[in-house]
Amino acid sequence: MVISGPTKFSEGRPLIVVIGLLIALPILFLLSLTFGSVSISINEVFNVLIGNEAASLIHEKILLNLRLPRAITAVLAGAALSVTGLQMQTIFKNPLADPFVLGVNSGASLGVAIVILALNPAGMLLLSELNLAGNYAIVFASTIGAGCVLTLVMLLSLRIDLITLLIIGLMIGYVTSALVSVLMFFSLPERLQSFFSWTFGSFGNVTWSQMQAMAPAIIMGLIMILFSMRVMNALLLGDSYAKSMGVNTQFWQFWILISASLLAGTVTGFCGPIGFLGVAVPHLCRALTQTSDHRWLLPTVILMGSLIALFADFIAQIPGSHAILPLNSVTALIGAPVIITVLYKQRSMKQTFAG
Repeated sequence: MVISGPTKFSEGRPLIVVIGLLIALPILFLLSLTFGSVSISINEVFNVLIGNEAASLIHEKILLNLRLPRAITAVLAGAALSVTGLQMQTIFKNPLADPFVLGVNSGASLGVAIVILALNPAGMLLLSELNLAGNYAIVFASTIGAGCVLTLVMLLSLRIDLITLLIIGLMIGYVTSALVSVLMFFSLPERLQSFFSWTFGSFGNVTWSQMQAMAPAIIMGLIMILFSMRVMNALLLGDSYAKSMGVNTQFWQFWILISASLLAGTVTGFCGPIGFLGVAVPHLCRALTQTSDHRWLLPTVILMGSLIALFADFIAQIPGSHAILPLNSVTALIGAPVIITVLYKQRSMKQTFAG
């Protein structure tokens, strides 16, 4: 499949894909509430959700305090990371661009590390110990960290080729990770394990208090990008074409940069650096819809990202077991085959994104 910009296409296929995802997403969401280390029947789940007094108190605590916020977090984070990947692939015209590869997640991680160390100089705070103001500080710091790295990458993309850009993105990621390691050196030993576990990525550590900061930030970022669907179609064909269509490229690139930083930064701040969703989901959606029109791709990517994030978290929990796999391991097992398949079917990366 050659991604060459918005073309005429049959709306039947994308519409079917979107409808299928709209049906599958609530089903998987319900299953994620049902299965886990303790199995809960669907009837019991509904009893808890509607506030039925007949519901088990233990099941109510499991669902409301653990599984429901975890599932909502997976939906929001999956959508945010997938949309950010689509934004970066469009702006950089690079099929392998995503927050993880380009070091944006690492920049957000650095922002988080600075904030939680600054709030407690004697040792790194745990995210669960922050109040609402602290949670908003995490959103702000992670967004600034992600934005700084993304701005640097965008400036470098004007002078270097696609492959070199990926390498530089990895180097930026290494540098920011090294700075995070230096900050960790000054934290209390008992805090290191929790912070180290955070780097594996997880949807299960977000509390309702943290959701008050995370959810509005992600929803705001998604709303921002929905306004740019037509503009992204023009940018996909190159800045010269976009300018000929009357698009203020500098403004919209800045707009997309802000929304991408907000989305990637917020998810990284609360869930840790999660890889492969941003790079794999857009390709999977293009293959399913057979279109590069962002008017269809954006809603499809939002739904598919949420669905795959839920599925990855479902697998990571190993239903029926008390063991929990690192989320990044599961997303890698899902995303890597998609990327390998996409690259195998392409004659070259340049043919994939011909600007």
